[in-house]
Amino acid sequence: MLVTKRKPATIGEILNEEFIAPFGVSQGAVADAMGVPRKHVNELCNDRRKVTARTALILARVFGNSAEFWLNVQRRTDLWEAMNSATDKARVERARPLSGAARSLTRVPPTRPTKSRRTPAATSRVRSRRRRAPPDRLRC
Repeated sequence: MLVTKRKPATIGEILNEEFIAPFGVSQGAVADAMGVPRKHVNELCNDRRKVTARTALILARVFGNSAEFWLNVQRRTDLWEAMNSATDKARVERARPLSGAARSLTRVPPTRPTKSRRTPAATSRVRSRRRRAPPDRLRC
């Protein structure tokens, strides 16, 4: 992610400026199309509600784009707020990496163990034991 000082466009800004105003519809009409209360759309437009996966799927269907679009807008806003909030920034800086975690990410995972190979003599002994019947069963 490109780190910038400029705050990314929020869900409310994109919803108002790129979808509601150009289509010439009201928040009520969008709410009816989404099948949610008008308050839900109003909170989205005023950045008082975050986009969830369900809401992203509904917005994608209503406006004809992808759910990933709406979730990415929300993700960019959340990351920017976390990186530029004093309390969140201090909390992130307090965290320390695990010493073994960095090494384990760069190390090649071990291969699957191979089956133990028996010598031909050992194999034939095992086979011969299986073929022979007990001596008491051979006598009539």
